[in-house]
Amino acid sequence: MKTALHIHSTINCDLLVIGVGGAGFRSAVEVLEKRPETRVLAITKGAHPQKSHTSTAQGGLAAVDPRDPVDKPIFHMFDTWKGSDCTADQNVIKKISEASWDEIIWLENRGMHFSRNPDGKLSKRTFGGHTVSFGKASAYRAVFESDRTGKGIMDTAWGEAIKRNISFLNKTLVTELILKENRCVGAVIFMENQGKFVRVLAGATIMATGGCGQVFKVTTNCRQNTGDGLAVALQAGLPVMDPEAVQFHPTGIVGPGILASETLRSVGGILRNRDLEPFMERYAPKMKELAPRDLVARAIESEIRQGQGIVNPDHNIPHVWIDLTHLPQSVHDKQIPEVTGFFKKYVDLDPKTELCPVRPSNHYHMGGIPTDEFGQVQTASGQVVAGLYAVGECAAASFHGFNRLGTNSILELITMGRFAGRKALAYLKEVGTETLADKTQGASFARFSRYLEATGKDNIGKIRNSLQTLMTEKVGVFRTGPELAAAVDEIKGLQERANQSALAGKSLIMNQELVQHWELDNLLAVAMIITESALQRKESRGAHYRDDYPDRKDGFNYHTLACMREFSKIEFDQRAIDMSILEAGGEHSEHFNMIERKY
Repeated sequence: MKTALHIHSTINCDLLVIGVGGAGFRSAVEVLEKRPETRVLAITKGAHPQKSHTSTAQGGLAAVDPRDPVDKPIFHMFDTWKGSDCTADQNVIKKISEASWDEIIWLENRGMHFSRNPDGKLSKRTFGGHTVSFGKASAYRAVFESDRTGKGIMDTAWGEAIKRNISFLNKTLVTELILKENRCVGAVIFMENQGKFVRVLAGATIMATGGCGQVFKVTTNCRQNTGDGLAVALQAGLPVMDPEAVQFHPTGIVGPGILASETLRSVGGILRNRDLEPFMERYAPKMKELAPRDLVARAIESEIRQGQGIVNPDHNIPHVWIDLTHLPQSVHDKQIPEVTGFFKKYVDLDPKTELCPVRPSNHYHMGGIPTDEFGQVQTASGQVVAGLYAVGECAAASFHGFNRLGTNSILELITMGRFAGRKALAYLKEVGTETLADKTQGASFARFSRYLEATGKDNIGKIRNSLQTLMTEKVGVFRTGPELAAAVDEIKGLQERANQSALAGKSLIMNQELVQHWELDNLLAVAMIITESALQRKESRGAHYRDDYPDRKDGFNYHTLACMREFSKIEFDQRAIDMSILEAGGEHSEHFNMIERKY
């Protein structure tokens, strides 16, 4: 007997914001500052908007003060281009880099407490891959709030949002987008606490659902980052761009995988192997620990492969050390107190006197829903989907290409949040705020009915754990064709198991197992397109490294576009990499060709 599901009610709003991390909040506030009467509905999967993953960002955000006598926006553009392994879009690089300092002023004017130096000016720290004079020296470019910069951004954006006409729905899932003739008119949502499906009709919709780190077993991502936005986009027939581009942060704390910020290396932390040798000079002779993340992550894994790792007795995991013992007391107490506290809490070590165990941990997805430089979502053919925008980690404009530089993520989310907010506001003015009626039910009921009607004895928690283990072992820092092909087959088998897995309870109200089944479906979908796309790209570029194809190849100078309406049946397309800075010519344009990547 089929379970009868129905739309309980309809909500009308001008702007629907799906996800309220830094990107979602910045978009909403941009609209509300310019047009206070706008009816904005923001929904979050978490129990509270301030539980967003943005709050966990530690080290800082890159931004060049136009008055800086040493640093220049063009240097930031170059570093981002080179760091991306020549795959980021140059129009996006230029737009975000040139807008960066305006966002610092915006945040500070609204109360963010940036750290300052003894002269009262904003303090700055260096991060991997950030240089001046096109690689001649490290750049001090990242402004920060101690080692909890993301929390400062979230507190500031939250404060600005609640001053204005914004409504929140917590513990709410977006189960599908409502598209009519290449226009988004809202979404179907599921309210966990009430167990009700609700139709939201909106003049414009902004997706800011965050990342998909829970695809992997060891990750710096929070529990709720299960790739929901990407899965919903795929379900709607939209592509995901560059899904194979997955970043592993070099220094995850061994055991929980929690982020040990790049700040540790920017303030002088040294990576050491089993023999206590500082090994980074062999991999990046000039920048050493401050090379881009993909290079440092591969260096650590290479040391472990060569038998130079240390096996952690508590977790039976090989790792290397990060040495902070030589740093002054003031650095520990004022610049990295939170990260120091993590080592004390999770591995019972004092970084002031003891070496700390680290190993690469899944961290960030450079891929995402393809957009233009204004955050407008695009189809595989490049056509803009009217009224639909994507920002933050779930989106790919692409500012990061195949490797993101540290601090560029929270810079991107606040700048692209502003751009998308402005574009959405212009769209609302153009088409009016009256929402379109829609009676379709789409795919939500079919999926949830399947969960409720399954009778198999398998356990979705075990399936999820198997998926995460598989992805970590076969689709990690180093990849090969045979392992990727085997992973594809195993993911298909896990999907079959998931389809047959029954729920212990059939209630829709506050049923965590039901939500976890939906999350598992999303994780399986995202895992499939990551793995298949990695198999298709027979080269190494940025964070995507193939042992069997170790070199970058010009034949792959494009963005991957992957569509998957039906599980495992993927249609691939391509999007050209924007080379507009190079093509415009002029001073310094030669630095934006397909350059060699040495550090």
